[in-house]
Amino acid sequence: MRNNKVEICGVNTSKLPVLTAKEKRELFEKIKQGDAEARQKFIYGNLRLVLSILKRFNNRNENIDDLFQIGCIGLIKAVENFDTGHNVQFSTYAVPMIIGEIRRYLRDNNSIRVSRSIRDTAYKALSVKERLTNQNGKEPGIHEIAKELDITPEEVSVALDAIMDPVSMQEPVYHDGTDAVFIMDQIKDEKNIDESWLESISLKEAINRLNEREQHIINLRFFQGKTQMEVADEIGISQAQVSRLEKNALKTMKNYLKFVKIIRRSKYE
Repeated sequence: MRNNKVEICGVNTSKLPVLTAKEKRELFEKIKQGDAEARQKFIYGNLRLVLSILKRFNNRNENIDDLFQIGCIGLIKAVENFDTGHNVQFSTYAVPMIIGEIRRYLRDNNSIRVSRSIRDTAYKALSVKERLTNQNGKEPGIHEIAKELDITPEEVSVALDAIMDPVSMQEPVYHDGTDAVFIMDQIKDEKNIDESWLESISLKEAINRLNEREQHIINLRFFQGKTQMEVADEIGISQAQVSRLEKNALKTMKNYLKFVKIIRRSKYE
């Protein structure tokens, strides 16, 4: 029988334990009493939580072992700071901390270099943001953060933008169990507006008005990037003939496109 195990950092992920809610409560009571063995068992029993979060970062060219170790650091911090008195599940508390730890690692090891001064400003802004959020019960605006740091809002905005993680266009933003919605599905293509689409159709129609030889020459010259001499050699005529046919074809297309533009404009007047 085949053993389809996957090892990360020497850990056989197929054999990772799953703790019940009762086991978690019992272990946490022991952890609060300083039981190091219970702490180790609790961390080991929640490694699957780290693995599930790593799936969000699959599209990055990062070493999975490195990300797993960083995620474990986030898990350990969550264990150390978790308070059962908040009446929330440990996973609810731990997930943001694990994700935050991984994102900090990716940000600090980003191939896009950010100057030390901008990075320092960004970290100060994040610290102020966290403090004001805890103090006021809501996230502060850019102007509030800038006032606390005694710098301009523009400087805060530039610094925070500079340390943001690059995001893959293929990263899912929503998944309902069937079809995923990716970032690229949510981004508007400014170049592909109705006007450009109509112009593209008009261009195709203009080319279709040419005879077969003219269409072939236009395709070779402007879609395949060949010179008039190369076109002449390919279709077996002189360069002068290619030049004349090309000129006539472009004139025909130009007149048709001008006519279409006049018609289209008259519809909106």
